[in-house]
Amino acid sequence: MTATKLPELEALERIIELGAGWLHARVVCEVSVPGQGNYPVYVITLGNPAREAPAVGYFGGVHGLERIGAEVVIAYLHSLVMRLQWDSTLHRQLENLRLVFMPIVNPGGMALGTRANPGGVDLMRNAPVQATEAVPFLVGGQRFSAGLPWYRGPKDQSMEAENQAVCEVVNAELLSRDFSLSVDCHSGFGALDRLWFPYAHKRAPMVHLAEMQALKEIFVQSHSYHRYLIEPQSLQYLAHGDLWDYLHLQSCAQPGRIFLPLTLEMGSWLWVKKNPRQLFSRHGIFNPLIEHRQQRVLRQHQLLLDFLSRAACSHNLWLPTPATRAHHHAQALQDWY
Repeated sequence: MTATKLPELEALERIIELGAGWLHARVVCEVSVPGQGNYPVYVITLGNPAREAPAVGYFGGVHGLERIGAEVVIAYLHSLVMRLQWDSTLHRQLENLRLVFMPIVNPGGMALGTRANPGGVDLMRNAPVQATEAVPFLVGGQRFSAGLPWYRGPKDQSMEAENQAVCEVVNAELLSRDFSLSVDCHSGFGALDRLWFPYAHKRAPMVHLAEMQALKEIFVQSHSYHRYLIEPQSLQYLAHGDLWDYLHLQSCAQPGRIFLPLTLEMGSWLWVKKNPRQLFSRHGIFNPLIEHRQQRVLRQHQLLLDFLSRAACSHNLWLPTPATRAHHHAQALQDWY
């Protein structure tokens, strides 16, 4: 059966066609939606495939309701494809950098208008990671029923196909390198735009806390008037099954390699505050419904996504050295813990 087209998926496929000379696209899995057909999950790569090159991964659409996350990633990919037609500095950057895109991780949930995938599983509660302390009721992940939100999936079963696809891509394209970054774009938490980093399953600092503090430092120095609250997710709440915790823990098993995963949580309460009628729409709680606000959001976050590519490409210039690492770690503890 031919799937009912999603606007975001159609936009992504047009970009793949436009960038055919520079991009490589493949379908890592297909998601079946009863009565609607099968939807592809694409991974798009560009830049230097050599393992010596650093890499950045851009992910979106993990929660089907949060379409703006997918749209932010797609807008950035579109910008890169347009720039590749004239921007020689971008071509030189890509000679030393690998970029990886999975803009629509959960097309089935997007087609159904649900947070979870078609099986009712919340992909951000589905990884085999158990919180070490109490989590908020339901919100932190539950196994009572797929009919309730934040369902983790059955115990002792493999991760959902969408998460397995993400893990395959991250292991092949990011964790195989000495240095990599990622950003996963979401919406719906609070009235501020937040950049979260691990951990979600415990309050203890992550292994690469000094490196995360150094990344924050160069971002703040370069963008004095940025709009983000940068913090570990554990300052807000703990959760079971966080996919990025799981992948970061996997990266830590490879000595000498650094993987810094970020989660962008766009503060959707701002959009509701400006347009209270959005409260009466499930879609409106998580996305800007007025066109000019949507366009503003798409513009606002391009600076961050582009910064990450530049930071990865130049990581040797800002990563802590053995002599400065203790200072960065102490500063991070003071800032966040």
